[in-house]
This record gives sequence, structure tokens and C-alpha cells, in this order.
Amino acid sequence: MRVPVVGHETRRRRVRRLRALWTGGELLVTVGVVLLLLVVHQLWWTNREARRGAERKVEALEREWDTGREPAIAPSPQSTDTPNTDTPNSDTGTARQQPQQSTDRSRQPNWSQAYAILTIPRLGLRVPVAEGVGKQDVLNKGYVGHYPGTQQPGQAGNFALAGHRNTHGEPFRYINRLALKDTLQVETADAVYTYAVDKTLAQTSARDSGVLRKIPRSTVHPAHGYTAPGYFITLTTCTPEYTSRYRLVVWGKLVSMRPR
Repeated sequence: MRVPVVGHETRRRRVRRLRALWTGGELLVTVGVVLLLLVVHQLWWTNREARRGAERKVEALEREWDTGREPAIAPSPQSTDTPNTDTPNSDTGTARQQPQQSTDRSRQPNWSQAYAILTIPRLGLRVPVAEGVGKQDVLNKGYVGHYPGTQQPGQAGNFALAGHRNTHGEPFRYINRLALKDTLQVETADAVYTYAVDKTLAQTSARDSGVLRKIPRSTVHPAHGYTAPGYFITLTTCTPEYTSRYRLVVWGKLVSMRPR
């Protein structure tokens, strides 16, 4: 019987292949662990930190308002756009002007500074509103951002907001669950404005600027939106989840205002 003979060169080739396989396996495991840590950081740690920061900011605003101090804001001329809205016009979303003026003083918030609180009872959400929609200065802090150029709370026109749907506190993750007549409250140093959800647009282009106009109406889906002036709030976020390809839009109408 012949005994197979394995040469030294053959053994060396096998050893090299095994080492290469082992090294490759270690690299794959290392890459997998790094990716897992990145996912954990993005989906858990950023949410945890942003939510804690947002909660602290809400508490700080409440303390400032309760003690008579106001957030850092620059005064602007008195506006006549803010009405008393005890008797809203349910057909157009506009509010009938009352003889007395709102107690809320119209002001222009400083860039990236939180100056209001948005409360959505159905979602158990209470989050700061800051001027601007920059990721680093506003959205990644877990705040909701106010689109520059749109109206302020309670003013005639469109008070438009943006918020993350995933990561960094994800305040708008579940706004797709909002139903008609659900309330949205915006609290400032002087007043609390209550809006009621009126319309939704499940998906539109990220460049659909029509949803932010003073009379909001989609330029991509013209059947969605409004044709008459009113007192509106607009919530926007990315959709589908974990992407930023499209936008989800929720609109509401102002139904009441009360001084703080």
C-alpha cells in the first residue's frame, strides 16, 4: 500500500490559506462590531441624549416664563396678525377678528434659540421649538425647528415646523398616527395656542415648498392643502422611516388662544 506523502511546500500553502481565512474572519467580526456600535449610537444614544436635552430645555423655558423672564429674543414691531380666536370660522380655518387684541407680543426669536413648546397629547410629546431647521444647531438637539420665513404661533398664515422622524430624539416619529381633530398646543411666554389636526399628506417630494406657503398647498399633489387664508400649523418630517427621500405633512387649524 502506498502512503501519500505531503511535501513541506503543500503544508505551507495550507497554513497560509488558514491564516488568511482566520485574518479575514477577524476583520469581518471587527467590522461587524464597529457597525453594530454605530447603529447603537445612532438609534439609541443620540435619542437618549437629545431627549434629555430637550426635556431640560422645556423645563428651563417653563422656569423662565414662571419667573417673568423671557427667552433670548429680539423685539419686533407690534403685529396685528394675531387675533383673539374664541370663535373660529370652521369653514375656512380663519378666525373672526375680535375687538380686543391678543396679549401675545409679536417677536422674532433669535436664530437656533428655543422660544416655544409644542405639546401633542396623543403622542405624549412635549418638545422645544427653536428658530431654524439646521440639523446641528436645532434638529439634532431633539428640538422641533421653525421654518424661517413662515409665520409665528397664532399669526395669520402658516406656522411651519420640522422635526426628525428617526434618531436624535425623533420627536416626529409617530405624527403619521395623528387623526383629525387631534390637538396640537404651542405655548409661548405669553399665550397658549391650540390647533386641531385638519389634513394630512402621507408622502410628497422633499422639494415641495408649497406645503410651507402662507396658504399651504402641495405643488406636487395640488388636491392636498388649502385655497383660502387662515391660521395654520404645518408639521413636516421625513418618510419612509430611516430615509429622507420624501416628506410627510400634517396640517392643523387654529381653534383657540388663551393668555398664560
